[in-house]
Amino acid sequence: MKANTATGLIIFRAALQLEDMCRYRLSAAVVVALVAVLALPIPTRGYGDELVCYFSSWARWRPGNGMFDVEDVDPFLCTHIVFSFTGLSNVTWELEVLDPWNELCPDEEGGHYCAFDRFVKLKEKNPKLKTLLAVGGWREGSEDYSVMAADPYKRQVFINSAIARIHKHGFDGLDMDWEYPGSRGGAPEDKENFVTLMQEMRRSFDEFDPPLLLSSAVAAGKSIIDEAYGVPQLVPVMDKWHIMAYDYHGAWENFTHHNTPLCGYYLDEEEFLTFNVRFTVQYYLDLGVPKDKMVMGIATYGRCWTLDNINDHGMLAPAHLPGPAGPYIRIPGTLGYNEICERLQESGDDCVVVHDPNLFEPYFYCHYDKIWCGFDDADSVYLKARYARNNGLAGVMVWQIDTDDFKPLCQQERFHLINQMKRAIQAPAGGDELVCPDFGTVTEASSTTEISSTTTTITSTTTELLTTTAIESTTTSTTTTITTTVDPGSTTTRNPSLRPDCTGLPDGTSFPHADCNKYWVCISELGILELCGPGTVWDQDLHLCNWEGDVDLSHCHQWICSVDNTYYPHPDCDKYYWCSQGSPVLEQCPSGTFWSQDMVHCVNPSDVDTSTCNIP
Repeated sequence: MKANTATGLIIFRAALQLEDMCRYRLSAAVVVALVAVLALPIPTRGYGDELVCYFSSWARWRPGNGMFDVEDVDPFLCTHIVFSFTGLSNVTWELEVLDPWNELCPDEEGGHYCAFDRFVKLKEKNPKLKTLLAVGGWREGSEDYSVMAADPYKRQVFINSAIARIHKHGFDGLDMDWEYPGSRGGAPEDKENFVTLMQEMRRSFDEFDPPLLLSSAVAAGKSIIDEAYGVPQLVPVMDKWHIMAYDYHGAWENFTHHNTPLCGYYLDEEEFLTFNVRFTVQYYLDLGVPKDKMVMGIATYGRCWTLDNINDHGMLAPAHLPGPAGPYIRIPGTLGYNEICERLQESGDDCVVVHDPNLFEPYFYCHYDKIWCGFDDADSVYLKARYARNNGLAGVMVWQIDTDDFKPLCQQERFHLINQMKRAIQAPAGGDELVCPDFGTVTEASSTTEISSTTTTITSTTTELLTTTAIESTTTSTTTTITTTVDPGSTTTRNPSLRPDCTGLPDGTSFPHADCNKYWVCISELGILELCGPGTVWDQDLHLCNWEGDVDLSHCHQWICSVDNTYYPHPDCDKYYWCSQGSPVLEQCPSGTFWSQDMVHCVNPSDVDTSTCNIP
């Protein structure tokens, strides 16, 4: 049965918003109840307007217009800024600086750019600003944190070292980003041990006046929440819960879906019914996290696929490969908002932006490379931030500040998405409460979107939703579809350890490496060697990093530190790994030298085959 026809666009304006803020394309299936100010009282001044912005320090090494350093941070934009990331040494069990050259000063070994100190000095411009140091993140994995948290001595070493680093540079506290207790190499005991770790950290942090802040970035998925967090025990010790309400869907699945659906999708079934922001927020509330401690995450990036068939380009369309990498963050399957807005601005008729009436967030697809991306725009981030405000949460957090349109190149203001969030949470609560639909009715998808503050308009055509199939749509433009078929896995003549020839290949084309945990990706016709995260290896069939148990490892070499004082190469020519106490330790060659796996030490660059590594 065909879906009901969309009745049009409902446009409303909140009383204290700017003129360009409040256009929402909503349909009968996605009801926004503009209820009078009954549901929630107006918060006291300052409550609910926390805006926590994560800064990824490696953005300093991005090319061109993607390069983002400490000085690019607007100190008046966010209430809290979080420096990401430090790590955990599995040798000393101390908090570990991951990029000393960038983050430390010359008075410490390997230091140069003083990013920690420069970051904290932003408080000199805005004394109300809070700065936190984050430890962990996805690439750190879970295994080392599991070992540390299980041992009282290692816990104390870690806590003492974290306090020392915080005080040396003047941070206001620590953001614990263990991803995740109980999974990704962790142990079932992690749930209890994480509570113990955070309780001991709280006691140590409270010895200072004022006490150091203690927050944690926590998972969005129900299964991980259940196995990772002892919520009742953690509530008293954590100042804030930073809910990572994104990455619900991505190229690890073989069909398109949105990265951050606020209310889910009408065709979601079984566990997918929990893969949305509304469910995550309510689940944490049900578990006992107080509203005034909950900070809801919003993403400034999209998750992308390569469509199997460009003519099947709606939600839940078949897509077995990640989308091509963008020019800045250079990760297949992911585009920053700055990469997205620039692409849409430059694409002409090739790309189509769609506002499915059963979603609050847009997606786009392009004919040239068959990319499909679900992302957040100014309207959807505003709506999400209002959702947090109207539900009485402490505020919103952003991953990440450096993928917004910070130049700006697409808008008339810097950090347009984050400024939209800020305007949304600073307005009084009430008057525009959102009610998620029950998906009892389905309407026709029709939308037009405009890139604000530019002369480029991207229009999507009318589509029909069928109750048994994915969205079908057609485009009226006369666009030539260019299809590039590349199957790097089919070649038998190329040495996978050597840099592939990327001449004429689109960005994001990937090739396997001889080492299971590495892969080559083409960027600007140059092969770049990348490293998979801990616990994952390259899956050439899916063209992404996948769990070790799900990949055939018979055709690649797996480096395992079963013997101490052995060595293996890093993707960068001037680094290597040293096996110590059963784990790899990242080492840096002396300045002006490269690692030689044949000679097992750092040598003159002329004695190294640089076709097997990235030249720094």
